[in-house]
This record gives sequence, structure tokens and C-alpha cells, in this order.
Amino acid sequence: METQRLTGPEAGGLKYDLLTALSVAGLNGSPTLQTSLMRLIALVTARYNWRADEFSVGQRDMARMWSVNERTVKREIKRLTEARILICKKPGVRGRVGAYALNYTRIAELSESCWPLVGPDFERRMAARYRSVDVKVVQLASYVREADSPETPHVGGAWHSVLADLGRENAGLVNSWFARLRFLGFTRGTLMLSAPSTFVQRYLETHHMPLLIAAVEREMGPVARVEFVAGAT
Repeated sequence: METQRLTGPEAGGLKYDLLTALSVAGLNGSPTLQTSLMRLIALVTARYNWRADEFSVGQRDMARMWSVNERTVKREIKRLTEARILICKKPGVRGRVGAYALNYTRIAELSESCWPLVGPDFERRMAARYRSVDVKVVQLASYVREADSPETPHVGGAWHSVLADLGRENAGLVNSWFARLRFLGFTRGTLMLSAPSTFVQRYLETHHMPLLIAAVEREMGPVARVEFVAGAT
């Protein structure tokens, strides 16, 4: 599967499908979910920065758009982040405006049962983008031989330290993305991981890899390359 991109010549169709997924999930959900996703769709349509993959809108502006008060905005954002539909990239504290990103994988999980209601073409497109498939980067057998080598250090505990380090800065990002990875080993500067789907792998590679590498290097040492191993989930 090709890398997911929401900018560029084909981005329009991807955005429409994402908004469709949110719409049908809301229409087939509880009244609370319907309201939450309707508000989110309005916000995304009007103010989402697809290039930066985030929206950064003040609570007063959101309250005006949704015709509610700021207390309702706080509750709504809290509800969407706790449901992992939104990822908090920068909390809005001390008068600063927060930044939030859509969690595409969570939106796919939430809406998957509704895809057939839209139509078989929509279901095929969404399945191709978001359902788990094997990622052939290196052969698992090759990894096993190398990982069993006496030169391979035991650094499983260090991976937990990496996640804890990342979580101190942004727990939402860890819960939504990094915690879904399976740590396989760190040998001679090569970090070996397994992702639950191609989409998760590609999204991390294009959006969050520098952050992950920096945290790994603080705990384990210099990273020369990152390999995603097929068939190890």
C-alpha cells in the first residue's frame, strides 16, 4: 500500500472519504456521538491545516462556530481526545491555543462497521488504506538470527523508558501511536519494530519518526536506521 498523504493532487478524495467516515459513524451512533462528530466535521472542514496535520483554534472561536459556551468546548475536546479521535499535539495552557491532530486509525476503527452502508467502492478504498496488512521490509527469519546473536543487548526495559520519556511530553501521542508498536530489538544502531498495519507504519515514518528516534537515542544510543519487520505482530 502506498504512503497515506492528505496533501497533493489526490488529497481531495482522501479528505472526502475521511469526512464521510466521520459522518456515517456519527449518524449510526448515539446522540452524543452524533453531536460530537458534527462539531468536529465543522471544525475540520473550516480550520484543519492538512499540511501541518493539525488544527489550532482558540476555545472562543470554537464556541462561536458551534454556538455553545467555552465550557462546552472544553468538555467536547476532552471527550474527543479521551475517545482517541483527536490527538493533543500541544496542550492549550496558560492562555495558549492548543493544537490537535485527527487520529485516522481510530476514525477508521470507529467507522469500519458503517463502510458498507456508504457503498462497496467506499468500503474497498477504506479497507485498502486502513486495514492491517503485512509490511515486507525485512524477513522475520533474518531478524531472529540477528536478535539471537550474543552481540544483541537486552534493551526491552529501555523501550519502556523510551515510551515513558515520550509520554511525559505528550501522553496522547504515545497512546495513539507509539504504544501500538512492538519493540523487537536494537542491534548495532538498527532499531527493529513491528507496526499493526502499513498505515500506522507510514504515518509514523512521515510524521513522528524524528521524535521517536530522539527518545530512543537518549535511552539506547545512536540510531543508524529503523526497520519495520513483517509478520512479527
